[in-house]
Amino acid sequence: MLGLMQDQPLLISQIITHAARHHATAEVVSKMVEGGIHRYTYTDLERRSRRLARALQHLDVDAGDRVATLAWNGYRHLELYYGVSGMQAVCHTVNPRLPPDDVAFILKDAGSVLLFAETSFSALVEAVAPRVAGQLRAVVIMADRARMPNLVLPPGMALLCYEEVMAAADETYVWPVFDERTAASLCYTSGTTGRPKGVLYSHRSTLLHAYATSMPDAIGLRSVDRFLPVVPMFHVNAWGTPYAAPMTGASLVMPGRHLDGASLAGLMNEERVTMAAGVPTVWLGLLQHLRASGQLLVTAQRVMIGGSACPRMLCEAFDAEYGVRVSQGWGMTETSPVGTYNTPKASNAHLTGEAEMAMRVKQGRVLYGIDMRIVDDAGHELPRDGVRSGNLQVRGPWVCSAYYGEQPGSALDAEGWFSTGDVASIDPDGYMEITDRSKDVVKSGGEWISSIQLENIAVSHPDVAEAAIVAAKHPKWDERPLLIVVPKPDRSIDKDDLLRVYEGKVPKWWLPDDVVVVAELPHTATGKLQKNALRGQFRNYLIENGAA
Repeated sequence: MLGLMQDQPLLISQIITHAARHHATAEVVSKMVEGGIHRYTYTDLERRSRRLARALQHLDVDAGDRVATLAWNGYRHLELYYGVSGMQAVCHTVNPRLPPDDVAFILKDAGSVLLFAETSFSALVEAVAPRVAGQLRAVVIMADRARMPNLVLPPGMALLCYEEVMAAADETYVWPVFDERTAASLCYTSGTTGRPKGVLYSHRSTLLHAYATSMPDAIGLRSVDRFLPVVPMFHVNAWGTPYAAPMTGASLVMPGRHLDGASLAGLMNEERVTMAAGVPTVWLGLLQHLRASGQLLVTAQRVMIGGSACPRMLCEAFDAEYGVRVSQGWGMTETSPVGTYNTPKASNAHLTGEAEMAMRVKQGRVLYGIDMRIVDDAGHELPRDGVRSGNLQVRGPWVCSAYYGEQPGSALDAEGWFSTGDVASIDPDGYMEITDRSKDVVKSGGEWISSIQLENIAVSHPDVAEAAIVAAKHPKWDERPLLIVVPKPDRSIDKDDLLRVYEGKVPKWWLPDDVVVVAELPHTATGKLQKNALRGQFRNYLIENGAA
């Protein structure tokens, strides 16, 4: 027997319709690429998103067509999120920090028919356009006529102005109703181990993810919040927050390309931001600015950190010096991305001091809808004792089953689990802690050493700005940890003093065999440490320098 409830598909257009009707005065504030601040309401966003859908029809975009974006966080990009997906096309965000070769590959692989780009990416568009000639019908510059660049595009590829395209359309478009399993958006992995791979999200998976991240024990946005997504909209849909904020009625404050510490501090205070989300490097930059300038954060209450492990010192510094609670989550492109979030439970909410911090540096508990386990190399599930580490696997309604262009289910094992490539432990309370990426773990004499734990301890040293641990070859132990560090401005690194920071915090056999001081570390296009490049450069360092 079936229940007698209304059967309505979960569609992205419902989010913005809800926001326009029930949170009509909530704001979308955008710091513009060309300068100045743009602001309007969710009512305006919904109206212009419908106009955009009509404009896409005029440009012969059909259901299932991929529409690409090269854009920062701003109101026009948000209109594309809703207008493209709402009319059954696929919003294909492209990371402009990738090399032109990768951008061209991604556009070709996705088969995108239109490209919407901001003026700041004009040079990139000109470099990539000839490589997608014959496929890409037009480039739409996200500006008005006065700010249009004079781009040279291949024959047959039109150059259009966003505001002119919008002006030629009307607002009579009615959001269609269709299968909730329809593809909604397409994001590509950062390609650290080869060519980027596409992950194709559905309307259903996107709605469920937004619901889950809005719960109180997750990101927990509220209608009284003014939320700043520092994480770019081209990076896993800004962790799903452009959907969660309108769903809950929280105002959005969009930073554009201005992500330095001074710009963020100014925007957060001027626009009364209560919560923000971004990768650790962003918050390290903000912390350095606040300490150097003496500036405070007036309204900020919470910060979410993801993308890579949160250094303990960030939690301690923002708590103690600025009264801002730092929480971390974990996820990946393949999980939409949020899979866990770190908030206290009744069993540990009373903890203080060292015990509390030991819990907070973990990646957190699963959101409802996600299941997770750790297994050994033979695929046998390991105990959730907080001690044993194993290969992390996940499954759930917003976890991918296959990469774009591959057969459904091809990314899963026989039981439907997706292998994340992370090595982790899970404690009896369900808190997961990433101990390493499977390709980054140091295997010394058959025992595993966590590079993440060693890196987090290193950055607690007052002279260290950034740190990386790589596995260097060793004639006896196979691999040993090598510490590579970047000093803070106007500071120098004393190796012996730096190594003393590990005393009492890790077993002695975990201690790095040597320290290398460099001017900078390589990062991926999403701000993560590019460990593969470091491994290639320093793999034989201990042997070649007589430190083995």
